[in-house]
Amino acid sequence: QVQLMESGGGLVQPGGSLRLSCAASGSIFRPYIMSWYRQGPGKQRELVATITVDSNSGVSTNYGDSVKGRFTISRDNVKNTLYLQMNSLKPEDTAVYSCSLGTRGGGYWGQGTQVTVSS
Repeated sequence: QVQLMESGGGLVQPGGSLRLSCAASGSIFRPYIMSWYRQGPGKQRELVATITVDSNSGVSTNYGDSVKGRFTISRDNVKNTLYLQMNSLKPEDTAVYSCSLGTRGGGYWGQGTQVTVSS
């Protein structure tokens, strides 16, 4: 059983930066996909970024068009933590950000963390 816990959300001014963390408890076996999703007020859930680790530890990342060049997804295997570095934040980035994990053994979600971009 894996549990995911996000942190790092908050209020930031436009143009600012935040780093979100998603700490995973339990063992995670390759291959797996970890992703950040977000859902803004009155909007559908949107895929923000994905990191894919294959059976040979090859890593690839993908980003939604709205965040390319501004957000960076990364992971720390030692700490079992997924990160989302968000730069040049815009008011339209305001949303609840959630992390997810997909493995051959099942899928898992965190509870989400609120990010508000406002002056």
